Formats: sequence, structure tokens, C-alpha cells
Amino acid sequence: IPLDLQSKLLRVLQEGTFERVGEENTRRANVRIVAATNRDLREEIKAGRFRQDLFYRLSVFPLELPPLRERQADIPLLVRHFITQANKQARCGSLQLTAEQMRRLQTYAWPGNVRELQNVIERAMILFGCGAQALNLDLILPKEAEAPTQSLVPTPTAAFVTQAEWEKRERENLLAALEAANGKVYGAGGAAQLLGMKPTTLASRLQSLGIRKMRG
Repeated sequence: IPLDLQSKLLRVLQEGTFERVGEENTRRANVRIVAATNRDLREEIKAGRFRQDLFYRLSVFPLELPPLRERQADIPLLVRHFITQANKQARCGSLQLTAEQMRRLQTYAWPGNVRELQNVIERAMILFGCGAQALNLDLILPKEAEAPTQSLVPTPTAAFVTQAEWEKRERENLLAALEAANGKVYGAGGAAQLLGMKPTTLASRLQSLGIRKMRG
């Protein structure tokens, strides 16, 4: 975001006012901002490309998310989510992955992170979702980007998370989001918005994990 726009955004956050392009009337805004970046903003501040005051305005509740290649335990959950989305959009068949194919996805380096994973699942649905032929990851997954030091077969030293530990982490994450949203699930500033989830999906996960909603 250019520096001139950063100053305008800072004004909106500090004063809650802005003017539309071509207007002289000052308008008021009452919003919450959810911002994301793939850059180190502290380094951007040092380089003079990002305002320090805007950084602190935005860093009310920061969440640092490691790249997907460092979150192998998240990949099966994300794959199932994207397959569910793709299956709803498809008019024929259903995409199914074997355990070996799932392990293959977990050892891929994912330079494009979650967006690349979503694109791969959508590409697989287009090519193989209607059941014309068996799913072939070699046709949709570049070999050169696979992690070279990881084995497709789990070893005693390989990092993994049990189902119980995964549910514990998910529960802690959902509770943290509910606390940040003051117990609100739906609407602007709600836990669903903070997590980037559909409210119905979040409500289902809360019910599955036995978490009571504090507010609607």
C-alpha cells in the first residue's frame, strides 16, 4: 500500500472520518480492520516503506501464521475443506484422495502457501473430479517444489499431531478467537470473521468440540 494511502488509512483508524474521491463532505466510519501481509512490516518500517504509527494502529491483535510447509498437520484439514467446496461446485462425481496422496501433499513445499493448495484441489477437481480417470498428482503437482529431505513414509522422528492434540489446538484457537470477539460469533468483528470462516462452519465446529457460544 503506497505511503500516501497509508496516511489516509491511519486517519480513518484514528479519527473515524474520510472523504470520498471528488467529494468535500466528510463522512464518518465505524469499522474494524482485519489486515494481512506476507512481508515483515518491521523491516518495511526500517526501509521507509511502511508507517510505524499505522503498524501499531493495526497491531491490536496480531496473529503470526507460519508458511504452510511448516504446518503439515494443517494440510489434511485444509484439503478436506477445499474438496468439500469443490464438490459443491462440481456437477458430477466427487474427488477422493488416498492416504498416500495425502502424504504426498504434506511433503510438498507449497511455495504459494494456502492459495496454491486451493488451486491444486480445484485443478484436480477439473481434471479428475468426474471419475473419468484415477487422480494423478504428477499432473497437477510440480515435482521440483517438493521437499527433498522428507520421506513419504512417516518415520519415528517425523513431526505429527494426534487427533486429540489437533482437536486441543483447534479448541484453543477457537476459544482465543471468541475471547478476542467478546464472545460474538456472527457479524462484523465476530469470531467467524476473525478466523476467516463461514459462521455456519464455525458454529458446527464449536458444537463438535463442545464449546458453548457466549453470544450470537
